[in-house]
Amino acid sequence: MLKFLLAIILLGVVVTTVGNIMEKQNKKKKKKSFAKWIGGGLGWALGGPIGGIIGFVLGSVYDGMQTGEFEYKGVQDVFPGQPTFTRRGDFTTSLLVLAAAIMKADEKVMKSELDYVKDFLKRNFGEENAAEMLLVLRDILKQDIPVQAVCQQIRENMDYSIRLELLHFLFGLTMVDKQASHGELDIIQSISRWLGISMADYISIKSLFIRDTKAAYKILGVDENASDEEIKKAYRQLVINHHPDKVSHLGEDIQRTANEKLKQINAAYDEIKKQRGFN
Repeated sequence: MLKFLLAIILLGVVVTTVGNIMEKQNKKKKKKSFAKWIGGGLGWALGGPIGGIIGFVLGSVYDGMQTGEFEYKGVQDVFPGQPTFTRRGDFTTSLLVLAAAIMKADEKVMKSELDYVKDFLKRNFGEENAAEMLLVLRDILKQDIPVQAVCQQIRENMDYSIRLELLHFLFGLTMVDKQASHGELDIIQSISRWLGISMADYISIKSLFIRDTKAAYKILGVDENASDEEIKKAYRQLVINHHPDKVSHLGEDIQRTANEKLKQINAAYDEIKKQRGFN
C-alpha cells in the first residue's frame, strides 16, 4: 500500500514537472516569435520616436533582451553605412502608430476601426501574427503619441510612394463608418502635411473616399480650369507615384491597394477625357 502511494506521488511530481517544462518552452517559443517580428521585421523604425513607442510597449523589447536575439539600437546603428530601406515591419509599425493617432482623435475607439486594422493585418501577416500586432496597437493607444515627430521620422526614411499608401490606409480607417469626425479629418490633414505629401496628392486620395461633383479633377489633383496638357501631365505623374511595382516588397495587400488606387485614377482620367473630348 505504501509503495502504491509513493508511486502515485512520484507520478504526480513527474506530470507536474513535465507540464511546467512544456509551459516554459511554449512561452519561450512565443517570445522568440515576438522578438523575430520586432528584430527581424524592422529597420529604421527601431530608432527615433517610433522605436521609443514600440520599446515602451514591449517593456524595452523584453523578449529580445531575455532571449539574447535582439538589442535595441538607434536608427543610425541599425544598418551602418547602408542606405535607408523600408522593410515591411517599418511600414506596419508606422501604420500602427499613426492608426492609433487617428483612432484617438475623437477620444473613442470604435470596434469598426479595430476590425479594419485587424483585417488588414490578417491579410498581410496571418491570423496569429495579426493577434500579436493588435496587442501592440492596444498598448500604443494607451500612450501619448508625438504625432509630428513620428511623421518626421517616417518622412526622412520612407519613399514618397510608400507614404502615399500609408495615407491611403489612414483615409480608409477614417472613413470606415462612411463619415469622419472633424477631429479625424484635422489630424489626417496634419499627418499628410507632416509626411511631406503634396496638397494635390492629399486632395487626390481624399477624393477617393469623400467624393463630390468635382471628384474626378480632385483625384488627378488639378483644377477644373486646367488645360488638357496639364491634366495629361498630372495623370502621368500620378501613375508613376502610385505604380504597384513601387510597393511590391511590402506585400500583396499593399500592392492590391495601389492597384485599386491606380484604377480609380484611370477612371477619373477617362471621365475627364470623355467630358472634354480628348484622347
